[in-house]
Amino acid sequence: MNLDDVKKLTGSYLFQNYSREDICFERGENEYLYDLEGNEYLDLVAGIAVNVLGHCHHAVVDAVCRQAKKLVHVSNLYQIREQAELARSIASIVPSPLGVSLFVNSGAEANEAALKLAVKHTGRSRFVAAKNSFHGRTAGSLSATGQPQYHSGFEPLILPAFDFIDYGNSEQLKNAVNPGTAAVILEPIQGEGGIIVPPVDFMRTARDVCDDSGALLILDEVQTGFGRTGKMFAFEHYGIVPDAITLAKALGGGFPIGALVTSPEISKTFTPGAHGSTFGGNPFVCAVAQTVISTIKSEGLVERSAEMGRMWMSKLRSIPDEKRLIKDVRGKGLMIGVEMGDEAKQLQKVAFNEKILINVCAGKVVRLVPPLIVGQSSIDRFDEVLRSFVSAPS
Repeated sequence: MNLDDVKKLTGSYLFQNYSREDICFERGENEYLYDLEGNEYLDLVAGIAVNVLGHCHHAVVDAVCRQAKKLVHVSNLYQIREQAELARSIASIVPSPLGVSLFVNSGAEANEAALKLAVKHTGRSRFVAAKNSFHGRTAGSLSATGQPQYHSGFEPLILPAFDFIDYGNSEQLKNAVNPGTAAVILEPIQGEGGIIVPPVDFMRTARDVCDDSGALLILDEVQTGFGRTGKMFAFEHYGIVPDAITLAKALGGGFPIGALVTSPEISKTFTPGAHGSTFGGNPFVCAVAQTVISTIKSEGLVERSAEMGRMWMSKLRSIPDEKRLIKDVRGKGLMIGVEMGDEAKQLQKVAFNEKILINVCAGKVVRLVPPLIVGQSSIDRFDEVLRSFVSAPS
C-alpha cells in the first residue's frame, strides 16, 4: 500500500478532525522514523512528548513481547499484579506524601478523575485554572482548558465551575481562590500554550493559597513528566509538592495510559464505585510503563535531558539572527519553545522538506520535544536548518 492508498482510505473511513501531513510512517528506530518508501526522518516531536525512549527501544520491545505472551487484559474486578507493581514504581519517584495511583487511559481522563476527586474530597464546587492552558478534550478537562477556541461549538458541555487567571500572575491567583474553591489546576509549564515557564513565585503562591484555603493543588504533568524538563517531574523546579499530579504521554512510552497520583489520605475519598475505567491499568500497558520508568532511571535520562536542554537552548540563543525572526527561546530540559511569529509555520515546512519533523504550538512557537535519547548530531542537524532559515534572503 502506498501513500495515496492510505490517504484514500483515510478520506473515506476516518473522521476528518486532524490536519495531517502528506506522509505515512512504517517503522521507527531511536529518534528516526521511516516512511512507506523507506525515507528517514528525524523526529523532534516524539509523538508530542510521548516517545521518551525513542522508537522501538529494545527494553520496551522486550517488555511488549514478554507481557503479550502472558496476559493483556483482565478487569479491575480482580487483583492485577502489574498494576500494583507500576504503582509502586511511581511511588518510588514521587515525593511524600504522594504515592497512591489510579490508572486510566489518557491525560484527559487523568485530569477528569482529578477534578472529580477534588469535588468529592472538599465538598466544594469551584475551580481556579489558567488562561492559555490545555488539560484535555473531555467535558471536564475541556472546561478547565483556558483557550476559547477549544470550547467553540461545545458550549453546552462546558462546565461553569471554572475561574480563569493569567498564568504566572500571583496576585490574580490569590484573589481567585476562596472558601468555595475545590482545587487549583495548573500546568507546571504550559505546553500547548507555547512552552510558557512561570515564575517560581507563582507556583509557590499556588501551594500557599491552597494550604491557606483548604483547596487541592492539582498539577498537570501530562506533557512535562518523566524527565522531559530535566527533572523527573516539572513541579520539582519550584520546590513544592502538589496534592495531586496527573500523568500520561511519556508514562507508556507510546502505549496509552494515564494516572492520577495523590496521597494515601486523599485517595481514600474514592471508595468502590466512585470512579473506574474498563481498560485503565491493564496488565499489558502497566508492564510496559514499568519498563519505561526503569529505563529512564537506568539510562540517566532525566540528567541527560537537563544537560542537553541547557546546551541546546544556549546554542539556539547564539544563532545569528539579524532579521530578528527568533523572538524568544525558552523552556526547561528537552521541552523547548522557539517563538518566531508567523515564520514558525514556514520553518516547519522547510524542516519537513529537510526530513526533520517539528511541531508548532500556539500558532507561533516551534515546540521541540524530542526523545530523551536524541543524539547531539541530530540536534546539530536541526540547528543548521534553523540557522539557514533565519539568514536566508527575504
